Amino acid sequence: MKDEKALSLVEALLFASPDPLTVDNIAEASGLSRERIRQVLSSLASSYESGQRGFRMMEVAGGYQLRTDVRFAEPISRLVKARSRRRFSRSSLETLSIIAYRQPVTRPEVEFIRGVDSGAVIKTLLSQTMIRVLGRKEAPGRPILYGTTRYFLEYFGLRDLESLPTLEEVTELLEEENTVEGD
Repeated sequence: MKDEKALSLVEALLFASPDPLTVDNIAEASGLSRERIRQVLSSLASSYESGQRGFRMMEVAGGYQLRTDVRFAEPISRLVKARSRRRFSRSSLETLSIIAYRQPVTRPEVEFIRGVDSGAVIKTLLSQTMIRVLGRKEAPGRPILYGTTRYFLEYFGLRDLESLPTLEEVTELLEEENTVEGD
């Protein structure tokens, strides 16, 4: 394998992995020899150190990992905080909850449960990729069916939809919260 292709392959593996990769991990995935991998890792590390890149290759936890350069810690921190600050309005949370628990569900069904028009909220949740169109219901007018996305699961830290708290658990949490606020 030519040098550039080997460099690109190892770099892609490092980039794609959320965990540090050992030389053995890289060898298994790439088919390259361990010696060749060590040469490539050394070359990549030198390249990152000498260039004006926003990341470095670090040896951590017995493996290698691409990590952001510490020079950029402050702007990265601002980005993470800005993303984590996303707050949902009460109407968005109500709508999202209905869709999560009742999916696949149509807009008229959501509006029946909420008692108010939900078109704008559904449009916002679609643009935030919290929900997606699943198809159309076999009913008069063939209304659109909505469901949650993988991003919804990621955002709320859920493994799958079965990980959603039961409605009874939600009620208990709300009651506890109201008790604490009332003290």
